[in-house]
Amino acid sequence: MPTNAPLNRKLRMGLIGGGQGSFIGRVHATAAVLDNRCALVAGALSSDAAKAKASAADYDIAADRAYGSTTEMAVAEAKRADKVDFVSIATPNHTHFEIAKTFLQAGFHVICDKPMTFDLAQAEELVALVDTSTSVFAVSHNYTGYPLVRQAREMALGGELGEINAIRSNYIQGWLRTRLESSDQKQAKWRTDPKQSGIAGCFGDIGTHAYNLGRFMTGLLPTEISGHLKVFEDGRALDDYGTALIRYDNGALGTVTASQISHGRENDLSIEIDGTKAALQWRQENPNELIVRKNGQAHQVYTRGGGSYLGAAAGAATRLPAGHPEAFFEAFANVYAAAYDAMVKVEAGETIERVNTLYPNVYDGVEGMLFIAQVVESSKHNGAWLPFRHPKSRR
Repeated sequence: MPTNAPLNRKLRMGLIGGGQGSFIGRVHATAAVLDNRCALVAGALSSDAAKAKASAADYDIAADRAYGSTTEMAVAEAKRADKVDFVSIATPNHTHFEIAKTFLQAGFHVICDKPMTFDLAQAEELVALVDTSTSVFAVSHNYTGYPLVRQAREMALGGELGEINAIRSNYIQGWLRTRLESSDQKQAKWRTDPKQSGIAGCFGDIGTHAYNLGRFMTGLLPTEISGHLKVFEDGRALDDYGTALIRYDNGALGTVTASQISHGRENDLSIEIDGTKAALQWRQENPNELIVRKNGQAHQVYTRGGGSYLGAAAGAATRLPAGHPEAFFEAFANVYAAAYDAMVKVEAGETIERVNTLYPNVYDGVEGMLFIAQVVESSKHNGAWLPFRHPKSRR
């Protein structure tokens, strides 16, 4: 089949951020081209114009498409016959909104890192912009791209687990056990700075991933939330540990725990879901296995690429035969692939699903910002229960 039929060409990507010293920018660039459906052709790779232009060679971006600012890039690219189809935003939180707004208003599709914006008000404005546009807007909750996460979603939504009673989702790290931000460590500096990260630290950075994973897998809609956030490293401005308790509309309870101060823990994102018929467990550090348990029966281990017992969503997200591990880049690429499918339809003049998409979208992004806002507010009031439902929330 021709690439991106019926367009019959690669999509053209612009990268925002990702300059020298960046981690997530390189991840975006790698995942975006994994399936040969896209070419990275332009970028504004740093807020420092000189660094932005100097970084272009690292991505094989031509000098005339290495821009010193996002505004310059949006204006110049809009005039080109071969303009970029979309931009990927891989910058600190406080810059997301203005960048996304600029490119949405210029008519481009957008893929944005999470959290989607600096605060809830900005997220609401982005929703309004997307709703009045034809642009695809994806948020890089990349863990939703793992094949067995999609398998779990299909099982939960298909009733194989029965009525969902409980969701326990944890994201545990240890890299900020000390005041790493006091050194010149770039990633630690902006993540612990309220001026760049927003009102939450650990919970905004990785707690949002843990929460989103439970929502994606189960489709349960939240109704109330109670949060407790803590700063354990003296002098740190934002939380480095926290727990939230969530009530869902069917009566289920959920917990989200996030830590960046647990010794020896790396990227231990895990989730357990209890249903009336069965329970399941998945861990990001062992992503090619999904454990399903039923009382009185042997535990079942589903493996990525394991065979015909996997559903359509997991099968479509798998590239290699069983026993050949797929992981972080491939999951990221699956989010991109789902967004590409939507972009191609838009460019071909077709109507697309706007809310319940396979890729995390702007409505997931605004719910993530509401999650952060309500956890922080609840924690200020000793864990008081607060309403937690956004009118744009997906099933």
